[in-house]
Amino acid sequence: MTALNRVPSLMARAGTASALTLAAVGGTIAVPGAASEAAAAGPATKALRIAASKKGSPYQWGATGPHRFDCSGLTLYSFKKAGKKLPRTAAQQYNKTRHVSAGNRRAGDLVFFHSGGYVYHVGIYAGKGKIWHAPKTGDVVRLQKIWTRSVSYGRVR
Repeated sequence: MTALNRVPSLMARAGTASALTLAAVGGTIAVPGAASEAAAAGPATKALRIAASKKGSPYQWGATGPHRFDCSGLTLYSFKKAGKKLPRTAAQQYNKTRHVSAGNRRAGDLVFFHSGGYVYHVGIYAGKGKIWHAPKTGDVVRLQKIWTRSVSYGRVR
């Protein structure tokens, strides 16, 4: 929900007269969560939208777009188009991000899949336990539920 969508409910809670008075004297209405949403509307949100726009693009090992991707190729391409530089492989991308806990993850963070100490896959967190990713040979870029707990999260700086 955007800040503009919240204003009517805030006016209902605060009273229409209070909101109109505030507007008339040039004040602003503080909207809870709006600052964090505005901050998130940066490169990570753009990269998430770009990845989603590639839905259905075929997987190809080593491909970095714009029409075919492997997993890290999709994240590399999406963040590059959003103005951020990432290294080529999932493991290199893991080492380049600021690691965040599952409780602090947010849409646009990278999701890294591990087997032991080895990072073998990466996608972009879409929220609600789902990622945009390029899964494997014979598949296409798609939105999918995270299928394992052996993941960690990284925020692109």
